[in-house]
Amino acid sequence: GGRIAYIRVMSSDEAQRMFPSIEGLPDGIALFALHAADGTPIALTDSRQAAVGHAMDGELEVASVH
Repeated sequence: GGRIAYIRVMSSDEAQRMFPSIEGLPDGIALFALHAADGTPIALTDSRQAAVGHAMDGELEVASVH
């Protein structure tokens, strides 16, 4: 079976809390976080296309979450 992931749009403030090791994120930008189905963060990018690329590289199927 395939592995499922989802992409979540978040502010730089939210990203800083979720990825505390990242320093120097500019305020007020939208970022895209790729998460495993269980919510584990996998990657943080500045574009949806890059997040989808990470999913494809990891052979993950991106599920739509509303």
